[in-house]
Amino acid sequence: MSKHSSHPRVHDQNADTDASPFHRGEQAIQQRLGMREKIEDFGRRGIRDFMPEQHRLFFGQLPMFLIGSADRQQRPWASLLVGAPGFIHSPNPKLLHIAATPSVEDPFAESLRDGATIGGLGIEFNTRRRNRVNGQAVLHEGGGGFNIRVDQSFGNCAKYIQARKPRFVRQRSRPNEQRSVRRFTHFDGECRALVARTDTFFIATQFGDDPGDGRHGLDVSHRGGPLGFLTLEDDQTLLWPDYRGNFFFNTFGNIELDPRCGLLILDFETGDTLQLTGTAEVLWDTERDDPVLEGAQRSVRFYLDFGIHVRSAMPFAWDFLGQAREFSQAP
Repeated sequence: MSKHSSHPRVHDQNADTDASPFHRGEQAIQQRLGMREKIEDFGRRGIRDFMPEQHRLFFGQLPMFLIGSADRQQRPWASLLVGAPGFIHSPNPKLLHIAATPSVEDPFAESLRDGATIGGLGIEFNTRRRNRVNGQAVLHEGGGGFNIRVDQSFGNCAKYIQARKPRFVRQRSRPNEQRSVRRFTHFDGECRALVARTDTFFIATQFGDDPGDGRHGLDVSHRGGPLGFLTLEDDQTLLWPDYRGNFFFNTFGNIELDPRCGLLILDFETGDTLQLTGTAEVLWDTERDDPVLEGAQRSVRFYLDFGIHVRSAMPFAWDFLGQAREFSQAP
């Protein structure tokens, strides 16, 4: 793939996707790694077109929610919404209401409209729980947030989540509040320092070349690792290891068809965020002797197109509770 490629790849249209919860990109990756049949069976049981009761209750207790969206140029972005617990609630299993709107500098502010496809992720760092919900946005008359009409709902395992507990320490930002924002096309020293402190980020990807397919839409996913697992190769390129996961390969399946993606990097020390959009490629033949990639199944390289650095974007202070078990050195 060219570093500056921005066009979806063309794949065999004859793949068996009729009844599968996985689109042809996800199926191709599952087949490549020899687990297609096993994961298909698990996916048919675990991926629903409604939210189970425990997911609905879970979302309602969160102070933050992750969103994957695409801007007018169809570039994916990952965004963070915050509110007092209860700002999310589910009036029925097919609908999730979010009583928050993105800030003016967030690309999600322009892409939030009726019928827009979005991906959602609820994560509770202190309990290491996370659940996904993908669907379409439904706006409220007079504002006050928006709904997600559910197309897909499923849970993820607790792997690679660094345990933290948030505490509100600042007033939550109002939608039109002006904040300190930098826009950039190359990583500078400030970005480099933030990336060096990173052990958690989120990635938004899309399957968007077939609107008639029920699996069409956006997805946002968590990535965690030890400090240093996200590295800058140069002033426009990031690299990270991919560890053994749930084998759904939602993110990789989307990248297989469309390399465009968005990253959201959280700085738990300062409350800053980096929102990045660009393209990614999966490196299947990872050099195992590279210490950065220790324990990885493969790696991913990200090429930056555009970034947004918002200072003090998160209204939280974070109490660190412990490393993810997968990276803990404790016996």
